Amino acid sequence: MRAGARAAAGPADEAADGTVEEDPADASAHVGARLRAARLAQRRTVAEVAAASGLTKGFLSRLERDRATASVAALVRLCAALDLAVGSLFEPAPAGEVVRAGHHPPISFGGHGVREWLLTPAGERRLAVIVSEVEPGGGSGEEPYALDADVELALVLAGGLRLRFAGGEVVELGTGDALTFDPARARSFTATGDAPARVLWVVSPALSRSPGERGERGERP
Repeated sequence: MRAGARAAAGPADEAADGTVEEDPADASAHVGARLRAARLAQRRTVAEVAAASGLTKGFLSRLERDRATASVAALVRLCAALDLAVGSLFEPAPAGEVVRAGHHPPISFGGHGVREWLLTPAGERRLAVIVSEVEPGGGSGEEPYALDADVELALVLAGGLRLRFAGGEVVELGTGDALTFDPARARSFTATGDAPARVLWVVSPALSRSPGERGERGERP
């Protein structure tokens, strides 16, 4: 990896911060697309990642467009800031990240009679997709809760679900029904009927920390 990174830099001069400017035609390893994809998946700005890795915004922008390359030290700092394995930068960019059936990590948002799994990768910050199985009469609890996000969708895959919003509004959903709403609006939910409810929740952007580390829905009584 060290030899490859130095070869990519060619004869260009290395700056004090570890960056290396180059003629793009001389680059032998283009890592910009992987860096940009990782940054966007985490909903972080160029300025944030540049500051975290000790680089300038201008240089990081050029690096993401493969208009410059970086020293080994700078790449290591970037990977640390983005929580990436350094070696992954030199692998072909995947079409996406697969979470296989049977390998969805269980999460706990609290409530009673509720089991939940995260369908999106843990590092994905643009949105979170969660599937819940709620026993009849189970749910989030009596106390309403809210989430720090822009938009949320609830799709009932099986059974029935009642959402009770602060202020008294009640929405009843059956199999196949979908509700899009403001997640900052406090509400609670309960599975209705005699069979368990299976619900797909989509939240965008994803919560700022992984669901198992947060307290929003984890504070259900």
